[in-house]
Amino acid sequence: MSIITKKIQPNHFEAILAGKKTYELRLNEFEVNEGDTLVLEEWDGEPRVFTGRKLEKLVTHVGKFKVDELYWPVEEVMEKGLQIISIQ
Repeated sequence: MSIITKKIQPNHFEAILAGKKTYELRLNEFEVNEGDTLVLEEWDGEPRVFTGRKLEKLVTHVGKFKVDELYWPVEEVMEKGLQIISIQ
């Protein structure tokens, strides 16, 4: 099990802290697995500093996909974008 540290914008940090956001959408540029710990460090893009606040979250599921594996045409995805819906 690994500990992975990533930056997170204040609005997303607050949503996770409040329990409203129970997911993270990230570029698949690092290895992450179920059971890992994701450390999210709040990052204020202006003036580009860490705020000092951190959250540690257990990774319970990792779903990965590539553009050519999507259910929709790439053109539609580029036009409309994607959304993630959290359910409970």
